[in-house]
Amino acid sequence: MPNTDGSVFGSVHLGYVVVQSQHLTDWRRFGAEAIGLHVDELTQDVMRFRLDDRECRFLIQRGVTEDLMAMGWQVDDHQTFDRVVKRVTERGVPIAEGTTEEAAVRGVERLWRFAGPKGITQEIFTAPVRSARPLHMITSGFVTGDAGMGHVAITTRDPQGLHAYFNTIFDSRLSDYIDENVGGMNLKIRFLRVNERHHSVAIANVQQLKIDPVRTKAQHVNIQAATLDDMLSAHQRVRELGFTMAWSVGQHTNDRSLSFYCVTPSGFELEMGWNPVTVGPEREATWEPATYKGISIWGHTPVGENVLSKLHQFATIMRNARHAEVCVPELTGAPR
Repeated sequence: MPNTDGSVFGSVHLGYVVVQSQHLTDWRRFGAEAIGLHVDELTQDVMRFRLDDRECRFLIQRGVTEDLMAMGWQVDDHQTFDRVVKRVTERGVPIAEGTTEEAAVRGVERLWRFAGPKGITQEIFTAPVRSARPLHMITSGFVTGDAGMGHVAITTRDPQGLHAYFNTIFDSRLSDYIDENVGGMNLKIRFLRVNERHHSVAIANVQQLKIDPVRTKAQHVNIQAATLDDMLSAHQRVRELGFTMAWSVGQHTNDRSLSFYCVTPSGFELEMGWNPVTVGPEREATWEPATYKGISIWGHTPVGENVLSKLHQFATIMRNARHAEVCVPELTGAPR
């Protein structure tokens, strides 16, 4: 049932992500053989991955950008949908309906889109298309449902702006912060939830410095394995198949999940996690954000860090500094 207090919290769930890449062969091998997802090759230029009975959770389309291009959010009902649309339009941001073809390839009946931070288009839909075809994958399953498919982590020079954006649109709530030194940079990471999942969006920034050390729009996309064996088996396959491991298996301090991070064929990372804390109704009533010192209780050791990788990161920071970060200031404050 929709909320009666005007909030959309709890009625929004991350449904799918859209990626543009020239490396569809590598993506097929990565998704199906390493991570263990169900793959559907629709054409030579379009591929989808399934995690569950939804037709699409990852949409990979051929293109030169080599990046995450869009996040698709399911809203539970028409009342919630109308609230989100009103928040966007009353602030003067255009919202457009996707074509029938665009909706079909995303596995939804209809979709609408509007501008998002860092150029990541935000798409909303109410009716996902479910598939009766059995899943063919080497993983036993993934945890989705009311918590959505996982989360997306974004690095930014404007953390307050991104935080305000998701609060304005989806009534996000702050779960907690993590302070961590990664590669010599002091990061502040904030974790936002829009439903019972501990976070659907993570926002990271370098403290005291307006820099962005990541080339891609998203730093990583997370999915949740159904079992510990699924997560550890995927970790082994990623290594055996020659894909790049970014962070070894470890346990996070805040949501307590066990996970590893590897590099996708498009350059952003994929985190495969298991057994994170959820913020159900009992916890929601008393939840207080905390600040954790360090991202991991144990593990999550950087893999392959060397002088060359540091130089590449410095070059990325310099390239990013030459361009203004894409933002949507209209959606970070009060209506006009």
